[in-house]
Amino acid sequence: MDRSIIGWLLIGLVAGVLAKILLPGRDPGGIVVTILVGMAGAFLAGLVAHALGWTLVGGWKNYAAATAGAVALLALYRVITNRRTR
Repeated sequence: MDRSIIGWLLIGLVAGVLAKILLPGRDPGGIVVTILVGMAGAFLAGLVAHALGWTLVGGWKNYAAATAGAVALLALYRVITNRRTR
């Protein structure tokens, strides 16, 4: 397995877990969904950082940005699911 794939999985796992800790409540899935939300959050944060001209070089900056992206995705998920249940 390529080292970059393992890195994406690890940052996704950490970001997803941190996002669930920061936003406790009913959220989808187990560990696989947590990793996917974290990876999507990392991707979202990378796109936003690139659009703003920021560089995310360094371990803690990557994790912070990925966690912020994952928190944003979980918040968006809650907004969408709350509208469906009403």
